[in-house]
This record gives sequence, structure tokens and C-alpha cells, in this order.
Amino acid sequence: RPQANKKIDAATLRRAPAEEWLTVGRDQAETHYSPLKQIDSTNISKLGLAYATDIDAPQGNIQATPLVANGTIYTSLAWGVITAADARTGKFKWRYDPELPRTGPNRPGFCCGAVNRGVAIYNGKVYASLIFGKLVALDSETGKLVWSTQTTDENTDLTITSAVRIVKGKVIVGTAGAEFGVRGYFSAYDAETGKQAWRFYTVPGDPSKPYENPELKEAAKTWIGTDWSIVRGGGTVWDGMAYDADADLLYIGTGNGSPWNRQYRSPGGGDNLYLSSILAVKPDTGRLAWYYQTTPGESWDYTSVQALMLADLRINGQTRKVIMQAPK
Repeated sequence: RPQANKKIDAATLRRAPAEEWLTVGRDQAETHYSPLKQIDSTNISKLGLAYATDIDAPQGNIQATPLVANGTIYTSLAWGVITAADARTGKFKWRYDPELPRTGPNRPGFCCGAVNRGVAIYNGKVYASLIFGKLVALDSETGKLVWSTQTTDENTDLTITSAVRIVKGKVIVGTAGAEFGVRGYFSAYDAETGKQAWRFYTVPGDPSKPYENPELKEAAKTWIGTDWSIVRGGGTVWDGMAYDADADLLYIGTGNGSPWNRQYRSPGGGDNLYLSSILAVKPDTGRLAWYYQTTPGESWDYTSVQALMLADLRINGQTRKVIMQAPK
């Protein structure tokens, strides 16, 4: 039975109570699987419609997985709209609309609609990213804005469409916009204050400037003959993430290169790290632990941002901890 206004803390997220759906993938391993057993093959035929609610989604486009906590359904819609509804009745508790400009010449470009893939819940707040780069925290009971942080340069075509995750008191948020020549990154923000804790750029920047982190110095060696004055790289993070609390590693999937054809962005060849890769980073510091590139020298929009899933599998008679993905 739901407990009204019970705050979701780090221990609750790790435990992933069966009766709740507290993260995009239900648990931090992103299994997307409910262990509930009340509904099975013997009674599923008895299921019927309890209620229907008009959610009034802008553009009619919903890509988010709704979250369920304390008897409330939270979800994000296009154009930054966020809703909370009573799970038993469908009646809305609140609706947050940032009233973003939907027309006009000064908006960043975006390729595939002003969509959003989901919110996060933590410590009495609901967190979400907005298409034009803001990260917001709302009071989970009232929908009132608690804080707002601009995570992108508003003079670029960087946008955000990904769901956000909570890891060790930090809000993890990625970027989108590789089709517009942006330089990808993902960042961590303090869940209570909105202050940036760290940022990981997925591709190296201007070689005449210091590297933001040592991993980029090695990555730069895999970009050969690049004209940095016109090519930024891509590698945006607009979907797949997962967290392994036992290993204390945050897994991130990265996107395609920009421009797509490697002959233009890296005419001398090279793998072009960390495009189309799975990155494992330490959530406290944002430092890289390891990476696996699914498509070296990516030239086909073969992104690796698709859903990441952690599992224990029996392989050759041994139990192995694995991360699974079906990338492009």
C-alpha cells in the first residue's frame, strides 16, 4: 500500500521495491522487468479497463516511461510538460508547463521533435530535462519549481531529449544534437542544489586548448587529420544509461559522429573515440573506468545510445555480470 509523501532515497532506488516503478528501467540495472506475480497466465484474461484519462500531450507525442511512486504516476511529455496523476483514479494532481517557445528564429535546432524520455524521482522531488538544455527540480507533491539549471550553451544547437537518472545524490543528464555538429557530453548535478558536480565530454575539442579530462588526450589520438575549426564530433548521450551499485559504475551509451562520414570529420582515419561507445565512469568523479566501442570509425549513424541492461548470466558454466545492448 502506498505511503503518502514517502521520500525516495538512494537506498530505496537501489532496493527497487516491487510495488513501485521508480526509474526509467524500474531498477538501476534498467531491466524493465516487474517481479510482481499477482497477474499471471491464469487470470490475465480478467483484466479490463479501470479508467481512461486524456493527458493532453503537446504534439500528441509521448516517449517517456511513466514512473510510479507512492500511488502517483509521473511522466514527461513533449515541450517540457510534466504531469502527476493519482494511480487509482487517473485524476491529475498537478501539471507543470515551462511554456517553452515553440516557434521563432532563436530556438536551437532539433531533429526529431521536442520530446523527452522520462523523469527521475528522489528525496521529495521530480527531476526532468527540457529540450533547450535546462534541468529542473519540482516538488513531487505540488509540482512547484524548486530549482532550475541551464546545462547547455544557449548559443549552440545542443538540446536534451534523454531521461535523467539519479545516482548517489546526483542527477545525470546527457545531450542531443549530433546532427547539428555539436560536441557531446553528459553531466552530473547535485540533486539538492542543482550545482554541477562534473562533466564528461565524449569527444575531444580544440587541441590548442587544455583537455577537460585526461581521457580526451588519448581519444584525440584516434581522430586523424581533423579540421577542428569546422568539425565538433558528435557523440551525444540521448538515451541509454544504467548503474551498477556493486561495482559503483555508471554506464553511458554514446551517439554517432558529426558529420556522419568519417572521411570528412577525420580524413586520416582512426576509431574516433568515444563515438558509438559504452562508457563506464565513476559517479563520484566522472572519471573513466573503461570503454567499449561498438562501431570503431562510425560512419553510418550506428549509435550506441540504445537501452543498456545489466544482468547475471551463466556463460560456460560460470555466472558472469554482463551489460547488454542492441545498438544500431
